[in-house]
Amino acid sequence: MSFKIDHPTSLLLDCPYIPSPNHNDRPHADDISLIVVHGISLPAGHFGGPHIEQFFTNRLDVRDHESFKDIVHLRVSSHLLVRRDGQVIQFVPFDKRAWHAGVSRYEGRENCNDFSIGIELEGTDELAYEDPQYQQLSALIKVLLKHYPTLGREHIAGHSDIAPGRKTDPGPAFDWAKLAHVLDGRLG
Repeated sequence: MSFKIDHPTSLLLDCPYIPSPNHNDRPHADDISLIVVHGISLPAGHFGGPHIEQFFTNRLDVRDHESFKDIVHLRVSSHLLVRRDGQVIQFVPFDKRAWHAGVSRYEGRENCNDFSIGIELEGTDELAYEDPQYQQLSALIKVLLKHYPTLGREHIAGHSDIAPGRKTDPGPAFDWAKLAHVLDGRLG
């Protein structure tokens, strides 16, 4: 799929948008220079269902799973979610600061939320991500690189890279070489 970004709204065209309240203005609106790849499943290891959307919109019901009591108080979001089947959902406009990275550091800069775009992949550290996810992630990266000249392909990192010791996602199951091949048009 080829994505397009609507300039006035900073949203993907033809993509579901579920607004998250968990965002704010970037300190420097034109400073978007990093893409952070994450992995998420709610409950852990379960795919599909409404829980990720509910989590990013502060509507997670602790009665749905006992593990939710540990996270229901958190206020987090991501710009995008890529489901196992490749469906893409947007939660925060790209020109806003999504709350996905937490305490983080990249190339000497603190607070990666200030200058990054967060993309969540539905998955776990241990289970291989799906081909449609790599295809969609590649298409998303390409449109972001085209739209934001301050981004560079060399500035794509995992959550574990910017928060080592604190975060492990997208984990060893994420195949960085496969993403590079898809980006180069050599796979899939």
